[in-house]
Amino acid sequence: MLSGQPIIILKENVERNTGKEAQRSNIAAAKAIAGAVKSTLGPRGMDKMLVGSTGDIVITNDGATILSEIAVQHPGAKMVIEVARTQDDEVGDGTTTAIILVGALMEQAEIMLEQGIHPTVIAQGYRMGMEKALEITTGLSHKVDATDRKTLLKITDTAITGKSVEQVKDKLDGIIVDAVMAVAEKANGKIVVDEEDVMIKKQKGQAMDDAELIRGVVIDKVRVNDGMPKKIPKAKVALIASPLEITKTQVKAKIKISTAEQVNAFSEQERGALKKLADLVIDSGANVLLCQKGISDIAQFYLAKAGVFAIEDVPEKDLKYAARALNANIVAKPDALTAKDLGTADLVEEDTEGNVTRISGCKNPKTITILLRGTSDYLLDELERAVVDGTRVVMDAMEDGTYVVGGAAVETEMLMKIRDYAQTVGGRVQLAIEGYATAFEAIPRALAENSGFNPIDKIVELKNAHAKGKKNAGLNVYQGKVVDMLSEGVIEPLRSKRQSIQSASETAIMLIRVDDMMITQQGGKAGAAPHM
Repeated sequence: MLSGQPIIILKENVERNTGKEAQRSNIAAAKAIAGAVKSTLGPRGMDKMLVGSTGDIVITNDGATILSEIAVQHPGAKMVIEVARTQDDEVGDGTTTAIILVGALMEQAEIMLEQGIHPTVIAQGYRMGMEKALEITTGLSHKVDATDRKTLLKITDTAITGKSVEQVKDKLDGIIVDAVMAVAEKANGKIVVDEEDVMIKKQKGQAMDDAELIRGVVIDKVRVNDGMPKKIPKAKVALIASPLEITKTQVKAKIKISTAEQVNAFSEQERGALKKLADLVIDSGANVLLCQKGISDIAQFYLAKAGVFAIEDVPEKDLKYAARALNANIVAKPDALTAKDLGTADLVEEDTEGNVTRISGCKNPKTITILLRGTSDYLLDELERAVVDGTRVVMDAMEDGTYVVGGAAVETEMLMKIRDYAQTVGGRVQLAIEGYATAFEAIPRALAENSGFNPIDKIVELKNAHAKGKKNAGLNVYQGKVVDMLSEGVIEPLRSKRQSIQSASETAIMLIRVDDMMITQQGGKAGAAPHM
């Protein structure tokens, strides 16, 4: 107020929450998001059914998928969802763990704020706790060789277990590991795997057991002419980007034809030009043609007559996949095609049931295809999510050469070690570090609850085992016993664990330090605080 006049700084449509109200709002949002995915954690976690505004249904227990489908308004909730998105982009798995950790860290911060501990102190303690947690996690890791198929199978199995497609996981494990190992390359002494090199195709109508690994590509197209052979063994494949038809001129042109002879001559010339295009393909030695554009009827006729299997309008992405799988070159025009540009495959075959063409038996393919089958779109989508998670964790393990045990063994060890570390710090920061350590209880607690066991009893058993030096002791969610997770084969990439700790901690630190929220509402005056 100045001379009785109010000073208006913010517009009418800006809502402002300050101090404890802003902190409580962010804490409530983080806890709500964590609560939404908490029940999906672990092999015995439940699924969520998500129905979009258009009626589309998604059934999954994948944390990243669930949160990507939820429409949220609260800015704090959006930041928490960003944790899941980052975790999924960087690692491909561990999204639910990361979100539960954020919720638990914010819950511990709420308790400390009520005790009068300043947010800056909490943030400092959390940062120190995070650095210690990352150090401990690295110390608990084990080495794995990129050629150790047995260990990689266990890592894949851990990622897939708990999905609704678990009944075929034994077959999928082998397919996923073999696919990733096939496309892995060595660069500067390190293993490098490009996620894009593993192509996943879905085909509805058959059982999930019929999933297969194809050392080549599957193209969602069939031959252009029924007169062409359905199957080509020992294929030599040409890849052409331009059409095999007479293209329109760049400028408008008219041809004046006045006699029947001129019509015949024009037709003969056109036929001759198209025959020449087909002959260029045939003369190169190719018996299979993948064309990015169209193929005219006349060219089709000559190709069919020569026994060439041709597909038109192949998407550019599929053409590039085929080039990498076949070790072939994509040529711009037919007249540039030579025998050196051709790729080779043991078999090119049309699958009329699925309306696809399979190119298999490629030598040293740079890309590889996993063909999934299922009785419904919902099942196929969840199967694809499971395979994507599986391929990503195998890639992480191969590239980094490290893994840690699962079953909440790492979290329990961190819980105890970070508390011991807090004793050496002193002051109020010690309380914040202890709170940070306590947050890790959320993981074994959720595992126990989702498996139908008493969480308090299981946490006590885990702590007791770790106090006796059993670093790999974790919860067997099927028997309810605390066992050695390493001997059980429950393992996951170190990268996944480190990323979930780091992203969850940094997001919690950022949210804790917020004491003022100014939210611009759309369309007029500010209403109630935004909510989920």
